[in-house]
Order: sequence, then structure tokens, then C-alpha cells
Amino acid sequence: MAQSRALASAQASPPKPFPTLPEPLPPARFAVAEDLRAAIAAWLDWLSAERRASAHTVAAYGRDLAAFFDFLVAHRGEMPSLALMSRLTPADFRAYLAHRALDGRERTTIARGLSVLRGFVRFLERRKLASAPALAVLRAPKLPASVPKPLTVEDADAAIEAAGDVALSPWQQKRDIAILTLLYGCGLRISEALGLARCEAPQGEVLVVVGKGRKERHVPVLAAVRDAVADYLAACPYPLAKDGPLFVGARGGPLNPRLVQRQMQVLRGMLGLPDTATPHALRHSFATHLLGGGGDLRAIQELLGHASLSTTQRYTKVEPEHLLKVYQAAHPRAR
Repeated sequence: MAQSRALASAQASPPKPFPTLPEPLPPARFAVAEDLRAAIAAWLDWLSAERRASAHTVAAYGRDLAAFFDFLVAHRGEMPSLALMSRLTPADFRAYLAHRALDGRERTTIARGLSVLRGFVRFLERRKLASAPALAVLRAPKLPASVPKPLTVEDADAAIEAAGDVALSPWQQKRDIAILTLLYGCGLRISEALGLARCEAPQGEVLVVVGKGRKERHVPVLAAVRDAVADYLAACPYPLAKDGPLFVGARGGPLNPRLVQRQMQVLRGMLGLPDTATPHALRHSFATHLLGGGGDLRAIQELLGHASLSTTQRYTKVEPEHLLKVYQAAHPRAR
């Protein structure tokens, strides 16, 4: 009954419009001198071509950089240029951080903007265009340690099983179950799952995933994942082009990640799950449950596509009891 009321409420509420990804800010839109504008254009191109950053990342970096230069115009009373970059003092950068804080920005946002600025300055220095030695003495805001918040095995299973109760049609129910099963069964990011083409549908033993930085990794595919995707494909009413998206929306176009996030929001209310139960939490759950079952940390690093083991090591903080048992069972002096 509770599930029916939650479903009815979700269906009765008009859906929120999907947000569109902002376009990267063109260099011509930056309020800067011509020499700096050319350097910004080269940097944005370098991010996309050399670093293989996504369009979303390039857009976010461009906005962070534009915010800094907009501040400089008011703070220094002159048009930012390559020459001005070299004359900036630690006080200028501290004033920018204070301005962002007074503007109500979160510490994570301020720290990200400072990181973007450091990256741009390093680019200028490598190209011998300009330098900003004052930036080197600046310390980023201290951020709280982020520990993944996975679901329990029972909650993860319940979320996948109940996903079929949220969608509006039988084929969409199968689609949502397939997506959540893929996130939990293969540890994919939601962007990776929705970025799969029809020809990349997980139908074999291994799935090739293109993750951050366009790095490929090979992920084993459970039978439950293959079955869920096969059920969705059999029920999907739209002809899916070989190179088109694997998962489509109600009108046959690419599925917006916001819909998956909204479905998880409804599931939280239906099942009494915590606010941390998001699509990405299923990826955390994949790693944590593998570790709890005796999985090797290096292997989990490869499966998740983490560039650094330190990122994967965050998952050790959520299974201390398991780690203690492994230590006591495996260490020669503990026997």
C-alpha cells in the first residue's frame, strides 16, 4: 500500500524539466586581454584533445576560470592579461577566495576553482607564456574526508527489485532494473552506463567500459546483468541503432541521467533508504561488497577504473571488521 501511494504521488507530480548541460564558455566571452584570451583558448583545446576531458568537464573548468577573471576586473580595476598574471600577489588570490566564501560558495566549490586556476597557471608556465609564483604559497581550503556510503546487500537488492514499481510502463520497468543491475553488478558510473551504445550491450563474459579520461577497462559481467539487459532489449518498443544509445527514454531518445536519479529518489521514499542511496551509491556498494567478500584491493581498483589506489582505499574505511579478520587470518605472526 505504501509503495502504491508513493508511486501515485510520483506520477501525479509534474516531472521537473531535465537540466541541460551548459556549453563551454567561449574564449571570446572572457573579459580579458587578447593575449590571455588566446592562452585560454589553447588551454581549453589542450584539455579536450590532450587530457581527453569531457565536454562537461571543459565547460566547468571554463566557468571556474571566468569567475576568477571577472573578480580580477573589479578587484584590480584593469583588464586581466598575461602580464597581470605575473604581477598578482598572494593577497590577490586570498581576496578571491574570500570573495567566493562571502558569495556563499561551498568549500568544495572554492577548492575546485583554485585547483582549476593552478592547472591553468601550470599550462602557462609550461608554454612559457606567464607565471604566477604567488599562487604557489596559497593553501586550498581544508576539506572533510569523504568516505563512500554504500548500501547494505539487502538494500541494494531491494532497490533493484523495486525499480520495476516506479516506472510508468512495463518496458521502462525492465529498463530501470537493467540500469540499476548494471551499476551494482559491474560498478559502473551512471555516465558510463548511459554512455553505452547498443552494440556494447553486455551480452558476453566481459564488458569494455570507457571511463574518465577515456580510459578503457574490462569488467566481468554477471549472468544477472546479462539477463536484465536482455529482458530490457526484448521489451524496448524502439528500434535501437547499432551505434545509438543502449538505454533510451520514453520517446526513444538518449536517457537523461536525471531520470535515473529521480527514480532512486522515489525508491528511497518507498523503501525507507537513507538520503545517500543514490545511483552512485550502487557503485560504492559494488566495491564495498567485493571487498567484504574477500576481493583484492588492486583488482577492485582496476574494476572501478581508479587511476590511484588511494581513491580505492577509501572503501577500506567502511569494512574495518572484515579487514581485521583478513589480517588475523593471513598474517604469519597472527597464527
